[in-house]
Amino acid sequence: MLLGEHAVLHGRRALVCAINKRMTVSLSQIKAPILRIISDLGNYEAPLGALTDHPDFRFVLDAVRQYPPDRGIELKIESEFSSDIGFGSSAAVTVAVHAALTGCAKNKMELFKRSLVTIRRVQGRGSGADVAASVFGGVVAYRAEPLEICPVRESFPLTAVYSGSKMKTAEVIALVELARTDNPEKYERIFDEIDASVGEVLHDFSRLGEMLGKNQKLMEEAGLCNDALAEIIRSFQTLGVPAKISGSGLGDCAVGLGSFPAAGKYDVYPLTVSAEGVL
Repeated sequence: MLLGEHAVLHGRRALVCAINKRMTVSLSQIKAPILRIISDLGNYEAPLGALTDHPDFRFVLDAVRQYPPDRGIELKIESEFSSDIGFGSSAAVTVAVHAALTGCAKNKMELFKRSLVTIRRVQGRGSGADVAASVFGGVVAYRAEPLEICPVRESFPLTAVYSGSKMKTAEVIALVELARTDNPEKYERIFDEIDASVGEVLHDFSRLGEMLGKNQKLMEEAGLCNDALAEIIRSFQTLGVPAKISGSGLGDCAVGLGSFPAAGKYDVYPLTVSAEGVL
């Protein structure tokens, strides 16, 4: 997520991008009438007619239930990144599994809609911005209600730095919603300013760095910056690199439009925006 955290849940626009870290799902038919999942998170096996829930495979299982198979299948899931960092692994695996089950990734809007159903059924809430990036690739301007997906198709390098901890998105959303209940005017203003910043970048993409800085201040005002994230942002800023929290906040990553100091205690991920989404 470049711009739009939390505001995108309230009808405002977000700017989200796909990165050059991929998740691959391979589907094979097998003789036994079972679903078998093989992944870095572990393995799963259950009869097709009695798929039991599993906390590590909730998104995969919901996708399979949308297309009840008439014969046994094995899904092998391989990832170039850890699910512990905020790179949209839930959206990526959901999109990839849906594409594997249908055998086609060409009808991207249909793939987006079906994947979003899974995300919302499993999470209870989700804007779909990460799903849009996974499906369409590149940089996408996104609005959930009314639905707008506008590919910007810019490609550029950026750096993500993991803060060392992660709070579940649903928990952060709950905290923001509680604070918004106490001070609705403040949060509506923050959301409006975030939306306006997305509009500025769509008008002139060269202002992305400026809007990252502005949105970082808005994230701090919304109470979403912890000590580790603040330290990472300062380190970016010492090099003159525009940076902000990426994701719901209070953990996960910060991203910057440039390099990060080589020495330090944080995991650093040099990335490139990928013009291609699902393949």
